[in-house]
Amino acid sequence: MRSTSQPPTGLLISDVDSTFLTQEVIELVADHAGVRDQVEAITTAAMRGELDFAASLRERVALLEGLDAAVLEEVRASLVPTPGVLELFARARAAGWVTALVSGGFHEAIDELAAQAGIDHVRAHRFEVTEGRLTGRVAGDIVDGAVKRRTLEQLRERYGLAPQRVVALGDGANDREMLRAAGTGIAFRAKPALREVADVSLAGPSLLDAWPYLEAAAGR
Repeated sequence: MRSTSQPPTGLLISDVDSTFLTQEVIELVADHAGVRDQVEAITTAAMRGELDFAASLRERVALLEGLDAAVLEEVRASLVPTPGVLELFARARAAGWVTALVSGGFHEAIDELAAQAGIDHVRAHRFEVTEGRLTGRVAGDIVDGAVKRRTLEQLRERYGLAPQRVVALGDGANDREMLRAAGTGIAFRAKPALREVADVSLAGPSLLDAWPYLEAAAGR
């Protein structure tokens, strides 16, 4: 556990699906249920801001009812980090930054990779599972845009950081509140709904392009 006796350099907080990862985890799971096209269409509309995120998530998870939970191990094995992201987070940690992931995805998929990358905090959903199968419901609260923003604010306060020492990364409409609350909000290969509120827009392909903005924030 990181000590809170002295403030760190800053807070680097990131969305997961299509930001920290190249993929959308729920679509990988949906592949195994034979409903990827349906789930993908709902995800795309939600990330453009056309659908309420919480309602869209429940609709997508409902399509997975009855799926064997064992497929989640295969999903974990297929995850592909975005180019440059592991180096970005490694540099940030070496420079004294707190690192966090806040996801509209699922702990079951991302926790192992996050631990390997040394991420300090992870907030995401969990699938409800009964007798080894997905029930089609989400266990616990929905991590929507407001929850992402609150998580950022709670971590900033916990570590005694000024707002300008916070850098947030995202790609979709669900990240708008989080990017607005950050000192530097970076939209990465993002939907128009996010680019219009971001301080910085990166076209990719590498998230290491965000590093100069962390250096700038550290100097504030």
